[in-house]
Amino acid sequence: MNIYVGNLAYGVTDADLSQAFGAFGAVGNATVIKDKFSGQSKGFGFVEMPNNSEANEAIKNLNEKPLKGRNMRVNEAKPREDRPAHPPRRNTGGGYQQH
Repeated sequence: MNIYVGNLAYGVTDADLSQAFGAFGAVGNATVIKDKFSGQSKGFGFVEMPNNSEANEAIKNLNEKPLKGRNMRVNEAKPREDRPAHPPRRNTGGGYQQH
């Protein structure tokens, strides 16, 4: 199961996530999402756990629990197609108007 972990402290590492979730079972992968330019954490990540019952136990026990000073938001990750699409951006014409 792929698990979304939000509201992460910026100091949380992949290893921190793996360790926290590893207390409930096998962790296939744990990744904190980082800004591709600055390398700074975006405050969320994903954990892959192959056993669904262990994953559900981790979700139940870790949601709203602190990790490095912030309470994590933990739930099953939704596939991209299940998430609502962002509305199209409007060009507000922040520049000069041409006549």
